[in-house]
Amino acid sequence: MALLIAFAFVAGAGTALSPCVLPVLPIALSAGAAGGRRRPLGIVTGLAVSFTFATVALVYVIDALGLPDDLLRTLAIVALAGFGLALVLPPVGARIEAALSRLTSRAAPRRGGGDGFGSGLLVGASLGLVYAPCAGPILAGVITVSASQPFTASRLTTALAYGLGSATALYVLMLAGRRLTRRLAGTSGRFQQVLGAVMVVVAVLMLFDLDTRFQTAIAKDLPSFLVNPTKDLENGGHVKRELAKFRGARNGTIGARVGGGSRGGSASSLPVLGDEPELAATGRWFNSAPLTLAGLRGRHRVVLVDFWTYTCINCIRTLPHVTAWDARYRRDGLTILGVHTPEFPFEKDPSNVAAAVRQNGIHYPVVQDNEYGTWNAFGNQYWPAKYLIDARGRVRYVHFGEGDYGVTERAIRSLLAEAGAARLGGMTHARGQVPANGVTTPETYLGAARADGYANGPITAGAHDYGRGRPRLGQDEFAYRGRWTVTGESARAGAGARIHVRFGARRVFLVLGSPGRTRSLRVLLDGHPVPDRLAGADVHHGRAAVGPHRLYRLIDLPRVGHHVLTLEPESGIDGYAFTFG
Repeated sequence: MALLIAFAFVAGAGTALSPCVLPVLPIALSAGAAGGRRRPLGIVTGLAVSFTFATVALVYVIDALGLPDDLLRTLAIVALAGFGLALVLPPVGARIEAALSRLTSRAAPRRGGGDGFGSGLLVGASLGLVYAPCAGPILAGVITVSASQPFTASRLTTALAYGLGSATALYVLMLAGRRLTRRLAGTSGRFQQVLGAVMVVVAVLMLFDLDTRFQTAIAKDLPSFLVNPTKDLENGGHVKRELAKFRGARNGTIGARVGGGSRGGSASSLPVLGDEPELAATGRWFNSAPLTLAGLRGRHRVVLVDFWTYTCINCIRTLPHVTAWDARYRRDGLTILGVHTPEFPFEKDPSNVAAAVRQNGIHYPVVQDNEYGTWNAFGNQYWPAKYLIDARGRVRYVHFGEGDYGVTERAIRSLLAEAGAARLGGMTHARGQVPANGVTTPETYLGAARADGYANGPITAGAHDYGRGRPRLGQDEFAYRGRWTVTGESARAGAGARIHVRFGARRVFLVLGSPGRTRSLRVLLDGHPVPDRLAGADVHHGRAAVGPHRLYRLIDLPRVGHHVLTLEPESGIDGYAFTFG
């Protein structure tokens, strides 16, 4: 946790060096144009506190009330325009300063926004709303996840560390601004008015989304450390592991201890990895009345806990094996318990989960884990993940991801035999789709929080027009074209929307949904409508009918190849995540 907090602080300081911070700089400089020596300290203190509130507490409020995802950006534009007008029009600034003076005992004469710590604190509190949209992708991902989980001091501390990092860097800029404006003392009023005009112009540009388009346009030509000063740190293994723990693992639980891959000795001698946790914060049950792991403990009873979610292609490919084990070994004492922990908000819908249970032929008990209670109890970090528990309630084997089906089945048989089961028969022979060898394109997301590999540059939340024309793509690159409304988790197609992908794979999958009604998605391969012989199961005559939110199969080639995929979605279609196999 300490590493994640340190990362958040450095990431916050790095953000103050990126193009995203340009709208805030005029305010930082104007803060140094007038006022006492403690006013900059008040501003950065207010910034750190209000930024933390804006990126944590407001996320919960917006999610709970069903408000638009870009509300924070709208508030930022309003706040920026308000600051600018207060500087351009001295009478307006005087009225605002009078109000600030009544709210704080340290407010000073009405010159440029007050000169005390208290007035600076209130200015900084408003500035936090302007700065919130600059939160980096890793922090944004953590905050987005937080909206679906209980509020904790850890999440608050991480956001506060990010805010303090940004505030520290901006404080240095403010001190530099004070030195500059001392040399311009005779024209400080005019200087503040110029800065105020810049703020108003920036607010107008933000209103029409021109700021993000500018940032995208220069991103490809700037050194990467200027576009995202903390990119290397964000991609570091230690930070990624801490972020995974931040989302799931707690207090040395099973998932945190065993890390990745399969764990266990030989199939005849499995070590004890720890005591079983208990199911926590469970939701609706399918195929069963509510169960507990303690209640399942006993002679001849072995439990396989399978964490999955219905849009995860890796999970889907494991299900034929899991259902085969259920059919073969249930009478011998095996209970498979599917724990459905959602990755996206629509996966919380019980009707969607029920449909997935039916479509995948699942007959064993499945429970919804919408609050990540059981996920956190196990310290799990992956989809899919399997935890094998013996008849005495001890975890004996863990496997993350696909594959090793024979190893897992032998572990099941070993524990059943240990519990007294006999005549288990032969091994199962399930036929499931396997990942292709030679795939080069990694999964990526359409939402701003986890988008990676885009030729457009950094993907930010908000309404965007990515222009027209065919992009120039490198291998394994993606590109938006046309109008899109991007949130942290997804992107909604607008007029002229396109996605271009230069991929290296055999199969292409995309999580999609069409709220309200079925809409059409046109699928082109190398510039032509994809023929049915190369299309995935959801594409016919070059088009897919997009309805309920789920994983759609778009491309299915005879072998791994390198091609350009172009998607032309009808306005209103939501996209979430690409996977390749």
